[in-house]
Amino acid sequence: MSEDAFRLAMEDMAREYNRQAAQLKQAYTQLREMKAVGKSGDGMVTVTVGPRGQVQNIELNPRVYGKLSPSELAHAILEQISAASGEVVERTKELMSPFVPEGLPYEEFFGDESSLDALLPQPINLEGRE
Repeated sequence: MSEDAFRLAMEDMAREYNRQAAQLKQAYTQLREMKAVGKSGDGMVTVTVGPRGQVQNIELNPRVYGKLSPSELAHAILEQISAASGEVVERTKELMSPFVPEGLPYEEFFGDESSLDALLPQPINLEGRE
């Protein structure tokens, strides 16, 4: 490979790296700003969750206290937290999937069962034994 061809190849790789790094930076900015709202069908309970599904706000229609028992209200709140958190999970998956290596399941990196092991190569056996 000539020196010019090598330089051009390196410049192409650098441009591609910079493009991907900029996309990842933008995705993380969107993740930090992500919110989702769960609203009950009757409009009595509205819940807002943040980027990691943490509850940021709960709004209750004042009429809810006369309409629902305490246990029904608790259930309605939990239902909307679950709905909003599920939306955050789906939007996060959609946003981050392009950065997961091809052929590897998204869940290995970001799912409930994810671990650092999914990101690291397997140990190298230096002694040639299993």
